[in-house]
Amino acid sequence: MKDDKHITSVILKRFFRKMLFAGLICMAALLACLFLGKAFFGSFVWYGNEGAYPLLHWISENQGIFVGGLFLTGLFLVGIFYWIRLLNYFQEVVNAMEKLAGEEPIRLRAELREVEEHMNEVQFQIRRNEQLAREAEQRKNDLVVYLAHDLKTPLTSVIGYLTLLREEKQISSELREKYLSVSLEKAERLEELINEFFEITRFNLTDLELETVTVSLKRMLEQIVYEFQPVLAEKRMTCSLELETEELKITCDTNKMQRVFDNLLRNALLYGYEGSVIICRAKARSENLCIQVENRGATIPEEKLNRIFEQFYRLDSARQSKTGGAGLGLAIAREIVERHGGRIQAESREEKTIFTVEIPAKQ
Repeated sequence: MKDDKHITSVILKRFFRKMLFAGLICMAALLACLFLGKAFFGSFVWYGNEGAYPLLHWISENQGIFVGGLFLTGLFLVGIFYWIRLLNYFQEVVNAMEKLAGEEPIRLRAELREVEEHMNEVQFQIRRNEQLAREAEQRKNDLVVYLAHDLKTPLTSVIGYLTLLREEKQISSELREKYLSVSLEKAERLEELINEFFEITRFNLTDLELETVTVSLKRMLEQIVYEFQPVLAEKRMTCSLELETEELKITCDTNKMQRVFDNLLRNALLYGYEGSVIICRAKARSENLCIQVENRGATIPEEKLNRIFEQFYRLDSARQSKTGGAGLGLAIAREIVERHGGRIQAESREEKTIFTVEIPAKQ
């Protein structure tokens, strides 16, 4: 999208160029008329008693004043004409601004073609943002409905098994252990669903404020990988750290940046093949740090890859409890990275998905 100041500069330059050109034409016409008038009236014999003679004589004696007066008058009229035209430009732009929220494309006069292009781009972006907002809101609403429905299943199981434990007095220890295990598993699932509700609320209501400190990137990543070991073991997966140097430092809000890498590792774990290796790379690139999280798994289609960082968007359309949560993890990760002045992107090909985070080494 073109810069507003650049567009204004182009329009004003064109306007004043036309105004100057009109002034030069006016001056040339004035001089031509003066020359032709002098030649025309000079061809007559004047006796001094003609009605027009006093005026013509005064003009002949005061040619400089006459030409100057006519020039200033012409310049004034040209200025008035272009001032009115400029006001018409502004009025036309103001009227067009009222149509930005509409569906019809903006149409302006040829002199304002840059403004027309810019306003049509803004109009397109407004419609796109509205569409994305509607889609995000719909996904959120669908997700809330799904979660509310899914809350019933584990809750019913917990109540059912606890009721059996209360009513069956002579139950065997093995069966009691089984009922308790199932109840605990369903209660944990219930907790996950409730946490997803809280995640949605926090994302919508919390304003991210950064409290930056300088820490060792190696220690941060090692701590996160260590916390994932039990979950990695369940899928027979491992996580390998590949750091360009162990002296890499990062200035960031540690809690929020840990959440970024936690979300990326969790995503790699959920969608990676069992028994595969997740690779975390980190290296310095100019004044930035580049951190990559790579996993082997099903290739993400291009149309889904372009939307993967949207709020409430999940790669799997089905409501599978083991393949993702509220669809906020990557959206939150992007928000945090961008607040740090960095960027995050994803690529997927040949059953390999790589998330890349670039962030300034120093804030």
